[in-house]
Amino acid sequence: MHQLSDVHSNNIGSGTKIWQFCVVLSGAKIGNECNICSHCFIENDVSIGNNVTIKNGVYLFDGVTIEDNVFIGPNATFTNDKYPKSKIYPKEFLKTLIKKGASIGAGAIILPGITIGENAIVGAGAIITKNIESNEVFLGNAAKKIR
Repeated sequence: MHQLSDVHSNNIGSGTKIWQFCVVLSGAKIGNECNICSHCFIENDVSIGNNVTIKNGVYLFDGVTIEDNVFIGPNATFTNDKYPKSKIYPKEFLKTLIKKGASIGAGAIILPGITIGENAIVGAGAIITKNIESNEVFLGNAAKKIR
């Protein structure tokens, strides 16, 4: 662990590297041989498997589970509340699951409650609004006016 990181969890696997300016809260679980690059934030109810790479600027909030051998590109965004309001929290945060071998490109946005299947690929900048099955590739976004 880099001396400029702020790691409170005792559940960090062997061989895992956590670089500078990262914050890992006490309840987080991180497996073996992971690489958590600089400027990342990992909340309490987050579980990360083995051999996971999390690039710079990724924030993992309560309810995110990442299985083994996953790659998460820089500045990928994970959310856990569909209707966030300041100081008003849901009874339980939605669960997001990233399955084994999946890759998420830089700047992708993953909405809450999503499952990304094994070996699936999410392209850079994609906005993921629904589950992705194993081995599927999703690219781009399709924002539309709703009211």
